Amino acid sequence: QVQLEQSGGGSVKAGGALRLSCTATGATVSRYTTGWFRQAPGKGREFVAAMRASATHKYYADSVKGRFTISRDNAKNTVDLQMNSLQPDDTAVYYCASNPYVILSAIEREDQYQFWGQGTQVTVSS
Repeated sequence: QVQLEQSGGGSVKAGGALRLSCTATGATVSRYTTGWFRQAPGKGREFVAAMRASATHKYYADSVKGRFTISRDNAKNTVDLQMNSLQPDDTAVYYCASNPYVILSAIEREDQYQFWGQGTQVTVSS
């Protein structure tokens, strides 16, 4: 059974940085497509970043491009999200998600991911 355990997050002032980690059990992250999504209060869940098993390319939402970095540590079986230059609009519950395979054209769609982490609150104050 695949389980994703998230860690990190918290509260920070605008301009600060946080790092989220997603550790998989029952699956090898290097063989999966893994993404990060977020849900702000009163809004739907939105795509943030993703990387496929090949890790050749990384994909980001326009709103986080240049500030967030998705990375993978195969030895630890984790996928991390480094978030820099955080802004109040980044405040949300962040989720990692994974699936054995996601076609490139659908990589931003949450319905393409079967396994989900428990969610982690990120709060950015001005």
